[in-house]
Amino acid sequence: MSGSQKKLDLKTLQSTIRKWLERRLDREAYQKIDDTFNSLVGGAEDWEVFSSFSGVPRFTGKDKLELTPEEIREADAIRSGWSPKYWSIDQLGRTLLLLGIAERSKDEFLDKLEKIFISSDMGEAVALYQSLPILPWPEDLQDRAAEGVRSNITSVFNAVALHNPYPADFMDDDAWNQVVLKALFVGSPLYKIQGIERRNNEKLAKMLVEYAHERWSAGRVVSPELWRPVGPFIDESTTDDVKKVISNPEPIHQQAAILALSASKSDAAKNLLKENSSLVEAVEKANITWEDIGREWEKSD
Repeated sequence: MSGSQKKLDLKTLQSTIRKWLERRLDREAYQKIDDTFNSLVGGAEDWEVFSSFSGVPRFTGKDKLELTPEEIREADAIRSGWSPKYWSIDQLGRTLLLLGIAERSKDEFLDKLEKIFISSDMGEAVALYQSLPILPWPEDLQDRAAEGVRSNITSVFNAVALHNPYPADFMDDDAWNQVVLKALFVGSPLYKIQGIERRNNEKLAKMLVEYAHERWSAGRVVSPELWRPVGPFIDESTTDDVKKVISNPEPIHQQAAILALSASKSDAAKNLLKENSSLVEAVEKANITWEDIGREWEKSD
């Protein structure tokens, strides 16, 4: 669990988001959002909470937020791993309104938040799930986050899984493993999931190897990113699988196999690296990383 979340300064978060919005909206639009925020802080009734959340894009539009490098640093300083640089302006505006009810009691906030989730359309749901890492009482939002992971709408799933520190910081291993497995299933890139190395676990590695077997049996391609969480757990039982990856004629799969083997401390992995020393040298010389492999695979997919 992240210590950064526990130390979150709500006032600083609110004022920073207001500042970012003021820089991007015309005076009338910003004033409307700011007035609504102040009304919510002051205890506005439920109808205003729900209607104002839905109505944000009428005032903000839906342009990309495009934070400056300084603003990106501000975000990370407020909450480590928070990545609003991938958001749109309306998503930031909706998050500000959520934070307008964040100072209410725990039960009241969680009740209103759940009602907003239940009534949300797809665009609203994306904004809601993206906001999880900066909302109060994050430990109580795990079931809601799991609902997002189970969504059959890829954009909603991605809002939870990608560029979001919440899963790695708060989900248990079973829920975390489902995030990674589903990302592969729907074709979402693993390199955009925060905390992959930190949350590696043997159960996930076994699940991924089994998934690779299913794909191969069906004559389907296996993402080279799959081997990233498997790497630390490669042993005698999985070397044949890695040999299969190395034998793939496409360099990206060979590179993934080498990186995966390099993460293992087993003798079997070390021996396989020795047998493929020329590939190891090529990967090291080119300074190939998992991020490189993820970006390249995403472009070709």
